[in-house]
Parts: sequence; C-alpha cells; structure tokens
Amino acid sequence: MKKLILASVFTFVGFTAFAQPSETAVEETVIVSATQDGFSEIEMSELPEAVATAVSTSYPSATIDKVYVNDQKQYKIDVSLEGGTTGTLYADENGNWIEM
Repeated sequence: MKKLILASVFTFVGFTAFAQPSETAVEETVIVSATQDGFSEIEMSELPEAVATAVSTSYPSATIDKVYVNDQKQYKIDVSLEGGTTGTLYADENGNWIEM
C-alpha cells in the first residue's frame, strides 16, 4: 500500500512539473550605427562632390569602398587600389587632405 501511495505522489509531482506555463521568447531587433573613432558610416551619395573629386584626382586608380564622417565634417575614406592595396584617406568637406 505504501508503494502505491508513493507511486501516486511521484506521478502527481511529475505531472505538475510539466504543467508549468511556458515562457515565450520575444526577439528584439536593434539597429546599431557603426561608429569608429568618432566617425559614423554614411552612404556614398552623401559624400560631397569636392571630396570625391579630390580622391579621383589624387588617386585615379582608387575605388572608394566606405565613407565615414565625424562631427567636424571630416571624412574618412576607405579605398582600394588596382593592385589590391587598401588604404584610408582623410579629407575635410572642401576636399583638402588632412592628417589624422
């Protein structure tokens, strides 16, 4: 009789353990703006014409890969050359090269 009562108790405890309400996982999407050294990435269309002209004049074989801007309207330009060499150029909004 004791075994029957213990088996009933264990069965009841086992069923109540599985009767717990399940939690629904909610995924949240967060959009993060990439910021490097105070520079935020921008679209190529936002690059001033003076800066694009300065790059094409000084580095005719360069291809602009990414463009970043900071609060002082200074532009960080990641470029790649024909030979596979990559580099970073810095210019102000008027297309003048600056040292960083």
